Amino acid sequence: MNATTTAIRPTDRRATTIVMACLGVFVAYLPITTVAVSLPAIQRALHTSTAQLSWVQDAFVLPMAAFILTAGVFGDVHGRKKVFQAGMFFCAAGAAVALCAQNIQMLWAGQALAGLGSAALLPTTLALISHAVPDFRERGKFIGMWAMAMLAALAVGPVIAGVVLDHFAWRWIYLLSVPLALVAMAVAAPLLTDSRASHGRKLDWPGQITAAVAVTALVYGVIEGGADSFTATEVVAALALGVVALIAFVVVEKRSDSPMLDLAVFRSAAFTATALVALITFLGLIGFFFVLSLYFGMVQQLGTLEAGARLLLVPVAAIVAGAPAGRLMHRVPTRWMISVGLLLIAGSLLAMTNLDADTSYGSIAWRLIALGVGLGLVTTPMTATAVAAVPHHLAGMASAANNAFRQVGGALGPAVLGALLSTRVVDTLPGHLSDAGVTGTQAQAIVATAKEGGLGAVAGMDLGSTANQVYGALGDSLLDGMRLCLIVAAVLALIAAACAVVLLRRPEQRTRTGAARTASVAQHGNPDASAENTQAAGTAQPLGHRRS
Repeated sequence: MNATTTAIRPTDRRATTIVMACLGVFVAYLPITTVAVSLPAIQRALHTSTAQLSWVQDAFVLPMAAFILTAGVFGDVHGRKKVFQAGMFFCAAGAAVALCAQNIQMLWAGQALAGLGSAALLPTTLALISHAVPDFRERGKFIGMWAMAMLAALAVGPVIAGVVLDHFAWRWIYLLSVPLALVAMAVAAPLLTDSRASHGRKLDWPGQITAAVAVTALVYGVIEGGADSFTATEVVAALALGVVALIAFVVVEKRSDSPMLDLAVFRSAAFTATALVALITFLGLIGFFFVLSLYFGMVQQLGTLEAGARLLLVPVAAIVAGAPAGRLMHRVPTRWMISVGLLLIAGSLLAMTNLDADTSYGSIAWRLIALGVGLGLVTTPMTATAVAAVPHHLAGMASAANNAFRQVGGALGPAVLGALLSTRVVDTLPGHLSDAGVTGTQAQAIVATAKEGGLGAVAGMDLGSTANQVYGALGDSLLDGMRLCLIVAAVLALIAAACAVVLLRRPEQRTRTGAARTASVAQHGNPDASAENTQAAGTAQPLGHRRS
């Protein structure tokens, strides 16, 4: 160890660790919205089909969802600093491959590498914060900073893509990730404080394999079922394999001496609530962003930068609202903060069901801002509660599991809502074409093209003098599909709110739940850390509840 390293004070090390953790989650989430708004440009440049294009996002999300739990275990066993460095390397490598992609297959490979890097970063960054800030009362503030970094990545992604696509080729959207990841690796090498779980944890290969197979097969089955048919042989086989692998995972984890995911954590009502809220909320919200981007592009005919600027309102409002959320958790019960946020999300989604092609920016803006405020009230307390709901030495496991549920929901969202959107559009398109005066063989051809290749394929048809009528009918059909998706997303938010109200019970009830859970994980050692988190289990605001 050199003199420079030894001269660094513990407080400086803690600050560096928190900054690196925030930078890590920023790099992990940056490709999501950056790529999402660039898909039309990618399709034009690489001449891909709609099915091939859909896998650009899925190639990133699938490995992220499948290997988050595995990455959490690797960090606990081999050191979180090593996994952090590996995650940054894979993110940089994936971005570099995508930057040089000459065909869709190469782009898939780059996205998959970046997804592996993100899977390594998400649980590791939260576990680093948990180790650097052992006091759960103080930790909420820094987890709030982590959540704001995640939302900031989602916010700047569309803007970066819009600027790049207005001046350069689509591939340059990946450029920023490369230097960010490499600089983070260089800074982290001497300055990042390492940590690991020193309580007998070891790699759980059967659990890791069955979890990866279950997540991959289930998400693949839903994506392909939504794009084609849920009765297709490969879809049925994938879903069946996913269910079998999921059952095998539960059996393996129950019998393992060092499980990748200790199922006893689900005895904590708080942990179970945050897992369900993460899954359901992100299923609805990520699917909503997918649908809204189509609305801006195909109905309102906005450019990438204009659409990105509108989408920017949601994460910016979430950042503004989420910044004080970490401090409020000590005064306002988590149960109510999360529930109010979810109700605000549901109300905002329902308020958007009356949007049409001529809705003004100002009329859309307040709905998006309200949605962002609700998201900000949910994200920080949800993450903080998940980490606080388990013993301190299992923070890596808790953060990995919470992120896994979040990413599975994020992967399923576009697939589920996209399938609903496509079905609704195809069902209503003939009627709207007839109303626009487009009938006969041309109408049949347009409906068949939309059914096989998606709405974008219709734009490539020779529509002749009826082009305006056809585009108007497509817009009306898309609005019908969007309204259905908005209602479904709102219902999902209401279900998540109900989960929070029911499962995030009064602190004295959660304390008993936490005590039972702590006894079940006592084999991992560290009773002091367990006791501290038992007090915090299921709540990130104990100071506000100790009146009783």
